[in-house]
Amino acid sequence: MTAPVAFEALSVTLGRRAVLHGVTATLGPGVTAVCGANGSGKTTLLRAAMGLLKPSAGRALLSGEDASALAPAERARRAGYLPQERRVAWGVPAIRIAALGAPEQPLPVAEARGLAALEEVGLGGLADRGAFEMSGGERARVLLARLFATGAPTLVLDEPAAGLDPDAQLLVMDLLKVRAERGSTVVVTLHDLALAARYADRVLVLHGGQLVADGPPMQALSTQVLAQAFGLDGAWSETPCGPVLSARRLAQRPPEPTTV
Repeated sequence: MTAPVAFEALSVTLGRRAVLHGVTATLGPGVTAVCGANGSGKTTLLRAAMGLLKPSAGRALLSGEDASALAPAERARRAGYLPQERRVAWGVPAIRIAALGAPEQPLPVAEARGLAALEEVGLGGLADRGAFEMSGGERARVLLARLFATGAPTLVLDEPAAGLDPDAQLLVMDLLKVRAERGSTVVVTLHDLALAARYADRVLVLHGGQLVADGPPMQALSTQVLAQAFGLDGAWSETPCGPVLSARRLAQRPPEPTTV
């Protein structure tokens, strides 16, 4: 069976800076969280997965084909992408924003899909409300509805929980988890390691553009990886609400890996 997302010795250089170095991973259904410190290459990995960046070496594959070689419409059919920037430029009704997830469909079909997606994220009753009349958490859910309206089997999201209050963070992650349980492949970058530990089936950890850990959350975010990739002296404990990380900064952060 062809994997929805795969990286084959993927390297990416932006300008004169090598951002990713030989990343290899095969991702399937479930929630995969990509974690790492700022500048570790998380967003670059997602953009390469969506064919928005051309590798300097290796390949990023969507359903077995080179993502950067696919036509934009074909990429959109295979995977939906939600970038970290959640700015809404116009105060149009939520239904019109959600319907943008299906631009190739006739307007009635696009709006029907948009409304269904709004109902899925709990905003069906606000379909006619303008985006500027909504809270930040509501706008985040409208954009999530736009992503769901694509109907793509793979969902790629860059920091969907960033800037949201705790309740909105949990709601967004709950919605993504439900999608994954229905068979979708969900790939998401997260700064919040507790959210990754609670919601992800698998965690990839990047450090200096290299993949330094890949596995179940508690394995990929082990004490050793926390020190290596995040400069943290930390340990996990289980609570009724999920894993909690107790950590402090190391006096001296480990150096980033070097490449030849």
